Parts: sequence; C-alpha cells; structure tokens
Amino acid sequence: MAIEGKDGETREPRIRLGMVGGGAGAFIGAVHRMAARLDDQFDLVAGALSSTPEKAMASGRDLGLDPARTYGSYKEMAIREAKLKTGIEAVSIVTPNHVHYEAAKEFLRRGIHVICDKPLTSNLADAKKLKKVADESDALFILTHNYTGYPMVRQAREMIQNGDLGILRVVQVEYPQDWLTEAVEQSGSKQAVWRTDPAQSGAGGSTGDIGTHAYNLASFITGLTLTSLAADLDSFVEGRRLDDNAHVMLRFEGGAKGMLWCSQVAPGHENGLKIRVYGTKGGIEWTQADPNYLWFTPFGEPKRLITRNGAGAGAAAGRVSRIPSGHPEGYLEAFATIYTEAARAINAAKKGAKVDRDVIYPTIDDGVKGVAFVEACVASSKKNGAWVKL
Repeated sequence: MAIEGKDGETREPRIRLGMVGGGAGAFIGAVHRMAARLDDQFDLVAGALSSTPEKAMASGRDLGLDPARTYGSYKEMAIREAKLKTGIEAVSIVTPNHVHYEAAKEFLRRGIHVICDKPLTSNLADAKKLKKVADESDALFILTHNYTGYPMVRQAREMIQNGDLGILRVVQVEYPQDWLTEAVEQSGSKQAVWRTDPAQSGAGGSTGDIGTHAYNLASFITGLTLTSLAADLDSFVEGRRLDDNAHVMLRFEGGAKGMLWCSQVAPGHENGLKIRVYGTKGGIEWTQADPNYLWFTPFGEPKRLITRNGAGAGAAAGRVSRIPSGHPEGYLEAFATIYTEAARAINAAKKGAKVDRDVIYPTIDDGVKGVAFVEACVASSKKNGAWVKL
C-alpha cells in the first residue's frame, strides 16, 4: 500500500532491508548502507553483520539495530526473518566472495530479494548453482556493479544503442589502483587480507576485485558479447598468492576487439577506471574520476563534451540524475542508482507487475559472466597467454 509523502505525494513504503556482513571495519558495508538510504527507498532493520556473534551484536548496536534482529549468522537471520510478519523483504550481501553463494541461497529459497556485492561468487561452479537457485526463486537478484549507475555511463550506452558510433571496432578499458603496491596484507589490513586469500577471494586477485568491474562496464556500455580472451596475469609483490596485475586481450562477437588492464600495483592511480570505445562513425571516452563528462568525437569532426543534464545528454542519463546542472554527482549517487533501480523492481514484483523497461540493474547472468571472465583469465595465463573461449 502506498503511503503519503511530503507535499501530499504518494510513495511506496520503504523496503525492509537486512544486511549480511558490513560490520565494524568493513568499508563496503557502509557504502551499501549510504546508497540504500540516499533515495529513501530502504530501511535497514536487521543484520548478521560479522562472522562471530559477539562482533555481529556490537556492530548492530553501533547501527542502532534492534538486538532481537541482530543475528549471529546469516542462516539464523534468513530463517527467522522469513517467518516474521514484518520480516525483511530484501537483503544486502556484502561479505568476502566465498560467502556469497551460501548466503544468497538461504534468502532466495525463502523468497527474499537479494542485493549482492560483486563478484557473484568465488568460483564458477558456485556461480552456476546460484543462478539455478535464483532462476527457481520468486525473488529478484541484483548485483551491485555500481559503475553502471553513473548518468554518463547510461548516456554512453544509449548513444551506442542509437548507432552514434556506428559499427563498434575497438574497446579499451582500464582499472588501475596502487593500494597493494606493497604487501599490506602481511601487516594485517583487513581489506587486503581477504582479497589476497584464494580461499576467500577465489582464483582472481585484481581480476576478481576490479577486473570484473572493468569487464562489466565494457559489456554494459557496448552491449557486446565476449567470446574469447588471452590474459597475462602477474603477482608482482613477493609472496602474494593472487594476481595484482593483468593485461587481457578481448575478442567480441561480431568482430570487435578489446584490451583490458587492471592493476593494484600502479603508483599514482587511486581508482583509475576509464573506458574508450571506437566505431566506424566515432568514439567516446569516460573517466570515473571525472564522471559528469563524456567525450564524443564524431569521425572527422571536433571533440564534443557532453555533460550530465547538459546539451547532448539524453533521457537515459536524465532519469538517473538527481542534482541540478553544474553540481557534480559521484560514486555514492551511482551506487544509489543501483539500489533505487532495485527498489523499483522489488515494488513492481510485490504488485505482480512488470517493471518499467527503463529500469536497469546488473543481474545474476552478469554475475556468472564475471566469474567466467576471471576463471578464463587464470586459465589463459597458466597457458602462457593462450586464447581461451568463454
């Protein structure tokens, strides 16, 4: 039932949200909570916030959760919340990768919508099993590839769909960072420890953590399907068990070619996600560090700057913009877009209605493709960069 909001407008009630992981010391949990609240679509009412009951209870207190709805395990939360009349309707899973499969399965089987951090799982076998569970569930599955939420990313996608670039030929995407240039995992950094541990992260290091973002962004913007790749992975830091740098050549269905570089040992790059796409009629370029601008160069003409809510921006960018022209929107707003798209889909599902065709969010299928990408990169690198089919 809709409720009355400000100015007498009606709005859907906030979606009751739970969270698995994201307790004290977890960076991404706080980001998810801010994103969920930014457009006022969710209320966090329950959580299994840490791997031990004591830490989970302490984190629940810090967030002001009812102690009766602060759980020692995700399974306990799924079982009890599914029985409550006002139990959670959706859950955010923000744990290390190896927990995603089992946690998501518990909630999907009880009809609770899942919003899960990427990559989907730590291995392809689990990813395929989770897809089967999701396909058999009445609940939705949303994967938080948050960079797809930027207005100018939506603009780039719309332009390519409209044929502004012509037939696509070349895709270049990169995601360099520098925070693992030294062996910080050996000093106990929580974020570094699990990301460099194969048991928790999976077979990919930088490929799983940020390479999946770069691959997903390229796929989202271009609409191209990756058919094969050739990868050269390195663990430059002595003693590191997973890759911290990868160079990947890409072949797409239809003949387009691409290159992907992801690195966590590139000094001077804090979070350097960037993509360039070239076709027979022109090219585009977008940089996450300056996200409100998209460069478009029609072949044979001067470069054009398209700004969020400015001249040249289309409907796809406009529907996910919040702030007036000239004011920057950034990372949290893009992340919130995924949550708000999820809310629109969940509210439609509650009514048994089809969601509006403009609502876009990464799905379980995107997650499976991401894990397949990581495992293909690892397999190719082990074969000295041989081409591997996906």
